[in-house]
Amino acid sequence: MSPHAKAIPLILAGVLLNAFAQVPLKRGLQAAGGLEWSCIALFKLFLQPWVLLGLGCYAVSVVVWLGALSKVEVGYAYPFLALGFLANALLSRWLLGEGIPPLRWLALGLIVAGVALQAFTGRK
Repeated sequence: MSPHAKAIPLILAGVLLNAFAQVPLKRGLQAAGGLEWSCIALFKLFLQPWVLLGLGCYAVSVVVWLGALSKVEVGYAYPFLALGFLANALLSRWLLGEGIPPLRWLALGLIVAGVALQAFTGRK
């Protein structure tokens, strides 16, 4: 199995963790009543359990991403981050009840097609 094929599970896990982090961050902001730019309000925001979960997902995604980068070139791995747009749209629709208009579905399809094309360009 090629290094590129071995790295894809790590790449996708990193992308999904990064995209999922947006959901608890949004929930934390809602629970806090929005964003205020005072030290006390920001401190309370960063202690919200949802915000801590989102930040934790980001931290784990960085560790997973480092594992992926240890196996493949940045130029190969980085375009996969575009799949985060699709993952985020689906997660926000499913977990937050947000809508996805038809034109955005088309855009997401184009993104997936582009990532698929570049995925087949690994070094020989």
